[in-house]
Amino acid sequence: MEKVKKINIFYLLGYIFIPMIICAICFLVSYLFFPKGNGAVILIMGPSFLSFIWWVFAGSFIFKRKTKKFEKELDESGFNRNQTFYGRGKTVLVDLKNGKIGLVFFWNPFKTYTIPASRIEKAWVDDGKGGIGFMEGSSRVSFLFLVDGIKIRVDTFTSNQRFRMDSDYILTGISKADMMVKMIEEAKSNSK
Repeated sequence: MEKVKKINIFYLLGYIFIPMIICAICFLVSYLFFPKGNGAVILIMGPSFLSFIWWVFAGSFIFKRKTKKFEKELDESGFNRNQTFYGRGKTVLVDLKNGKIGLVFFWNPFKTYTIPASRIEKAWVDDGKGGIGFMEGSSRVSFLFLVDGIKIRVDTFTSNQRFRMDSDYILTGISKADMMVKMIEEAKSNSK
């Protein structure tokens, strides 16, 4: 039985530091060999621009591509996708009939997981409620579940501002989270 890993530390460090290292090498080469001229501009601006593009777009592109590939593999293997939830940085797929859960993580996109739902120890909703009186509200709603002692949080609503608990945004987030928890629990009851 393979443990679920949300983060591949080598992928994370490579994603962050390899572009930095390439930029540093190019800066050094431009300083040593092209103190003035077009070569220095190209060696400084080119890798910097490509690093920016990498950090902004590449992670999402890789994650989405691996998720689509995983979905296709699951469909071909007979996995009944009753629900697919695309959270920020996590995708959760539920097969109610066979009692299975599929997982893909942003920081570990090259490793996908199909686990029996019986491995889920607990599932619950977090409405993110905080504050008191007129300041009471939330800026994040999510559903959480424990797999092999590892807590996985999947956001159904996030914002950079706090909303009242009776806001449509919060209520919709809670509704989505409730639905996912119920589906996970149903899959768990059908798991062998």
